[in-house]
Amino acid sequence: MRTCNFFRGSLAPSLGFALALAAQQASALFIVNQPWARPAQPGQATEAYMDLTSTDGAALVGVTSDAAATATIRAPGKTLGKNLRVPLPAKTLVALAPGGYRIALTGLKQPLKLGDRVQLTLSIEATDGSRQDIGVDAEVRLRSPLDDERRAHQHTH
Repeated sequence: MRTCNFFRGSLAPSLGFALALAAQQASALFIVNQPWARPAQPGQATEAYMDLTSTDGAALVGVTSDAAATATIRAPGKTLGKNLRVPLPAKTLVALAPGGYRIALTGLKQPLKLGDRVQLTLSIEATDGSRQDIGVDAEVRLRSPLDDERRAHQHTH
């Protein structure tokens, strides 16, 4: 019999992180779920993706990573451009995904192989103007954890 390890492998760390933030700031909660990045070679560029939710509304205003020379937020359909603000409306899931808003990592310092971990720091600005840096641990993979989970449960008849 096959068991589903999806929640233990990808959602549980995010929920633990969200609960830790709730203890720090009782009025607002920021949730990062299913972070991942594509594989790439040193000196190349890649992208990172995740789902973001804020209970009180906020904006993603910046990103850094020790894995790359530069980390920037990119707009849907754009391959170049300045760092953007991504609005995070209250209680609304905002997906950073291929073809949409995403995080570009350029000038990689080492190869990113399947199963590796990439550390990112998101800069979040609350509606009152205060800022908070949030650490994210993204797994290097070919598809999102949810896409892989869906593929694992597809049935062929």
